[in-house]
Amino acid sequence: MKIVFRIVLLAALAAMGVWLWTFLFPSPEKVIRRRLTELARSVSSSANESDLTRLAAARSVAGFFATTVELNVDLPELGQRNSMDREEITQAALMARSRAGGMHVKFPDINITVAPDKQSAVADLTVEANISGEHDSVVREMKFNLRKTDGQWLITRIETVRTLTWSAELRFGKIRGESLVRADSEIGVPPF
Repeated sequence: MKIVFRIVLLAALAAMGVWLWTFLFPSPEKVIRRRLTELARSVSSSANESDLTRLAAARSVAGFFATTVELNVDLPELGQRNSMDREEITQAALMARSRAGGMHVKFPDINITVAPDKQSAVADLTVEANISGEHDSVVREMKFNLRKTDGQWLITRIETVRTLTWSAELRFGKIRGESLVRADSEIGVPPF
């Protein structure tokens, strides 16, 4: 009986040690997932925010990014840019948060691949934004490249992943709210 008690006690201590180790030293995947969830929360806004709150939140959004971020995105709001610095990110976040009614952003599925050196990672995710006053959510598949800098995972590159849904939206003019169907040759989408 004494031996069984010791074995159970030893197993409980081992389980507690493993739990404590994972709590104090989480895997890079958990850290990145937590950071991306915080980013979505920071980008989200409510209708009754003060100007000071908007500015503070916009600056916190910039803290998730490297000093210069490469862009390969298809978002009309950003125009044609290849990169943005933190000040431009702050301005874009402030402009997005200033929209009347607010918005709610979430990343419902995040798939993370960490490089073997544990200093870089790629996050494939879906960005879902519900903007007040609009009937449909904005949903985009994105790819974020991250690099560990000074102990923090920072986003270094953002890329829009083109999906079949994205191609259909382009074909039928839903991106810019146009009602005309574009010819396949105009947008370079093969016929279905």
